[in-house]
Amino acid sequence: MNKTKKITIGCLSSILIFLILAYVGAWMIAPGSYPRAERYKYIISEDSLISIINQIKVENPNLELPSLIKLPNGQTTELNGGRRNSKDYWYTIYFYYSDKNQILHTWTRPIDNNSTTFAFTAINNGLTLGNWKTVNENFWWWKNKPEIAEFETRILKLIDEKTDTRIK
Repeated sequence: MNKTKKITIGCLSSILIFLILAYVGAWMIAPGSYPRAERYKYIISEDSLISIINQIKVENPNLELPSLIKLPNGQTTELNGGRRNSKDYWYTIYFYYSDKNQILHTWTRPIDNNSTTFAFTAINNGLTLGNWKTVNENFWWWKNKPEIAEFETRILKLIDEKTDTRIK
């Protein structure tokens, strides 16, 4: 191999390694409140999507969160969804896998008047808060697949049955 080919291969390898490291670095310090949320887009108003989700929770009471949740200090509290105030961007919705004793944190946010983002952000193991695992916490995508696939099967499928407006 001549000197020119070695230099070219070295330069291309260096650029590729730099790009990979930049991507991993940006992923690790991703900005925003929910940078790694698994997002789904629906062509439906946020109010309509929230209504559908609430209807699903009524029809499937096993997805409804118990009224009292424990705090790490032993006290109990209610974990209410919705917006914290009128300026909050996200409408929080909690689901519960009763068979696995897991709380799921999701949210909706309007994109415009006719489309909404629905996101799956975290799972808490047990009914004591503080055991949250962020969805897509691992850089390696195959480690996140089981939780996301289960969410899509158990929750998203029910939403999709009531509306065919998700962009896939």
